[in-house]
Amino acid sequence: MVEVQVLGEFCFSRLLGKPIYDKSNRKIGKIKDMAVRWENSYPQIIGIKYESREHQLIAIDQIESCTYREIRLKENFAIEKTIILHETDIYISKWLLDKQIIDLKGSKLVRVNDIILSWVMQENIEYMTLVAVDIGIKGLLRRLGLEFLVAGCKNNLLDLQYVNPLENWNSYLQLNREKQQISQLHPADIADLLEEMDYKTRAGFLETLNDQQAVDTLGEMDLDAQVEIIEQMDQQRASDLLEEMPPDEAADILVEMTAEKSEELLNLMEVDDAEGVRELMQYEEGTAGALMTTEFIAFSAELTVEEVINRLRALAPEAETIYYLYVVDNVGTLQGILSLRELIIAAPDKILRDLMHTKLQTVQPDDDHESIAQVINKYGLLAVPVIDEQGIILGIVTVDDVLDLLLPEQGKIDMHSWFTLRKWGGRK
Repeated sequence: MVEVQVLGEFCFSRLLGKPIYDKSNRKIGKIKDMAVRWENSYPQIIGIKYESREHQLIAIDQIESCTYREIRLKENFAIEKTIILHETDIYISKWLLDKQIIDLKGSKLVRVNDIILSWVMQENIEYMTLVAVDIGIKGLLRRLGLEFLVAGCKNNLLDLQYVNPLENWNSYLQLNREKQQISQLHPADIADLLEEMDYKTRAGFLETLNDQQAVDTLGEMDLDAQVEIIEQMDQQRASDLLEEMPPDEAADILVEMTAEKSEELLNLMEVDDAEGVRELMQYEEGTAGALMTTEFIAFSAELTVEEVINRLRALAPEAETIYYLYVVDNVGTLQGILSLRELIIAAPDKILRDLMHTKLQTVQPDDDHESIAQVINKYGLLAVPVIDEQGIILGIVTVDDVLDLLLPEQGKIDMHSWFTLRKWGGRK
């Protein structure tokens, strides 16, 4: 193992503005900033910016000594010895100082009040590297010259060993001591981060999420926040996300927008997806029609268990829930229902007609959410089918959608948690 010797540790804010002298004691300028390059576990300082209007840098290997009083060069200064800022390098003030960053371990946004640098020697080579960021009040007061007020307090530092720079060198850094990535955060945690961000930072952060992550995150936010985010997005990206969302959630969002805006987004969606959302938008808010999703799984009564299970593998990703399977005739009339558990434990050659429950609990499109909640609660259901006057199934209302209306202060309801508390209560 290669030994690394720490020669000195510095707070970046205390180095800013300090004079730079060459070997002949000529003042070259002051420390305006430092440029960093990411090559190893820690980002490495490659040069010092000494004039505000110039992008030439004093190479770090030209430094003889560094203190909070001054910087000394090994040789006399010559412009030919300076280096140019490379496109993959970045000034650390612009990149980090006063920026919000994401602490993945704490799943929260924090502000960088100062930056901790180390002057080290490894295999007889000296270099300077970033090792941590200071996110505490002590770092902020240090910059104001008031650190003495909190002299007895510890620094609140986040180690930079597991920081990964994001594309385009934006100010969102993934700080994670356990090498987690943003994609491993729970969507609810990502939603909390988004709600803390301003418009510009939110837009940049959303670009780091793939469509499924973005959809899952939006699903954890309240309707007002969903509308605000979709309106701020590029229209094509917004329409793509609306396509991936459950139709009822997409309809809820679009209803809150102006007719012109919602129509623009609908026109960018796939025709079938847009048509399904338009139908849901016609129902009055709070009714079964407005709450239902059209993503449910239905089969013919004549199929065997083995045939249904094989088809489920292809159909399940498109459904909002597969706790129940709905049995319909060739025109979509609801004939029966069975739970996924009942399907799995049944013999492969059994047909659905012999397994399905025919005493059905259903609601009508115009039923209000309180009536739906009564049915769901009385029979311990995870979802209730919505049928028209002819008995044709139009969609299903899931328990989480109803509870979100009845208990808005509780936040989004987890279907899996509800499932552990209730079991399907229908009878043949």
